[in-house]
Amino acid sequence: MSQISIQAHDLSMRYKDRLLFHVPQLNIGPQEAIYLSGDNGVGKTTLLKILSGLQKPTTGHVNLQNQSWASRLFKSQRCGGVIYMHQTPYMFDGTVFDNVCYGLKYQLSDRHSRRSEVINALRLVGLETLANEHISVLSGGERQRVAMARAWVLKPSVLLMDESSASLDAESIERQVLLAEDLLERGASLVITSHQQNALTKLCRRHWTISHNKLVERADLQLVNEDKNNYAFA
Repeated sequence: MSQISIQAHDLSMRYKDRLLFHVPQLNIGPQEAIYLSGDNGVGKTTLLKILSGLQKPTTGHVNLQNQSWASRLFKSQRCGGVIYMHQTPYMFDGTVFDNVCYGLKYQLSDRHSRRSEVINALRLVGLETLANEHISVLSGGERQRVAMARAWVLKPSVLLMDESSASLDAESIERQVLLAEDLLERGASLVITSHQQNALTKLCRRHWTISHNKLVERADLQLVNEDKNNYAFA
């Protein structure tokens, strides 16, 4: 797995006359785990989509190893780059195995190697016995486990987890934690959004929050006092 960093400069997002946020500068280094919080509608999902290259900002640019967001738009999942996990992940019409295996066809040409990787991932999320079941039989929590397994087998350098632990039971969250810890050990970085702290957010050593159109960094998961010159993206 390659270790990469993300740098963003002068990022802003507007919808007509409304400014969602403006971020003068943002950096994500290798092996960082960042908890991104904020009220509904402040732009957490939009920011993650911009960082993943799925959405274009109104102003500014994002660089991944000196590549602009535009050059990465459909490349990240083939080269261990940035992967975005939605709260309600899209599932293909097929088996559980097919859904986890989908991206690997770009990385592993050997069918046996692909199967081994997928079965191992499903074992880690506790779904190996459902490998041949149609995806429609799975619960919402099980689908999130599939989404995590699908991301893990691609060995991303940066994984953006957008409310991926929302409404999950403790076991499902622990399964996510297991794979997230493995990615961190391999050199990946994580950005995790969540409305509440849990076992997944406890992996984080940095905390960002979007408030009043700004991205602010908190110290030790506590709100910094900007008047005392603590670090902030403002």
